[in-house]
Amino acid sequence: MLEGAKSMGAGAATIASAGAAVGIGNVFSSLIHSVARNPSLAKQSFGYAILGFALTEAIALFALMMAFLISFVF
Repeated sequence: MLEGAKSMGAGAATIASAGAAVGIGNVFSSLIHSVARNPSLAKQSFGYAILGFALTEAIALFALMMAFLISFVF
């Protein structure tokens, strides 16, 4: 019973990975659109895109950490 609940909890925690993938796609899609509209701001836009990528990827890493905690610690 406990193992099944742990597996379900870990699986639910990894759903955030799909959300992070969509978020990263949105970040770089917006980068491409902004550079296409105003190429002179490409460097500044790229810096913002890398920041957005890092913050979105952090959410995925936190979800992975929670899945491992649920699976192996509790």
